[in-house]
Amino acid sequence: MDTYGTKSSKADYEVDLEAGGNLLYPGIGYGENQLRWGFIRKVYGILSAQILLTTLVSAIIVLYEPANQLLRGNSSLLLFLCILPFVLLWPLHVYQQKHPHNFIFLGLFTTSLSLTVGVSCAQTDGRIVLEALFLTSAVVLGLTGYTFWAAKKGHDFSFLGPILFTSLFIIILTGFMQMFFPLGSTSSAIIGGLSAIVFSGYVVYDTDNLIKRFTYDEYIWASVNLYLDILNLFLTILQMLRQAEN
Repeated sequence: MDTYGTKSSKADYEVDLEAGGNLLYPGIGYGENQLRWGFIRKVYGILSAQILLTTLVSAIIVLYEPANQLLRGNSSLLLFLCILPFVLLWPLHVYQQKHPHNFIFLGLFTTSLSLTVGVSCAQTDGRIVLEALFLTSAVVLGLTGYTFWAAKKGHDFSFLGPILFTSLFIIILTGFMQMFFPLGSTSSAIIGGLSAIVFSGYVVYDTDNLIKRFTYDEYIWASVNLYLDILNLFLTILQMLRQAEN
């Protein structure tokens, strides 16, 4: 019997206990918790579609020799495809809450990046690509699980934002310097390791933002952030394994 004299079933208590056990972080209300879980599922659904599209496009470029030769043999086209994702980020950000424009630009953005990823995979031994894919999947799954667990325990990773941004800026600047002043293999290995750590940190940081800070209308931007984190981590690990093989 409850306070008002009505009988409460055992199933009611089990539902309440289950809801409380699935709270994303301390202090969040039950209704907000349910909405946030729905938002998280939506973002990961979009992210899964992006990863699947990247996998399919990359596989086509690797296995279909004419497409591979077209991209590798045309430096102007490859340069255009490298610049295109940065150009598409602007309309993607502007129209992120306008359907269907947001999904159209998201598809173009993902496809353009997938083409460059496919070229990188085509220039690498298949065994190394599979190793990089396995390592990236293990790291991302582990860091994602850790971030959800840490958020549930009350930990916050918002302090990582300025640190990661500064580290990423230094890595990009170093990459430009390498174009004019090539570094040795040891320096390249160190930079590759630091890049992997930075992008791993971004996985934690953006997952924490997904849990706590992204608004419900920012599902496109949240998926883009996580997609870029995973993609950059994969390319960094791929480059490190390729250098180790050489």
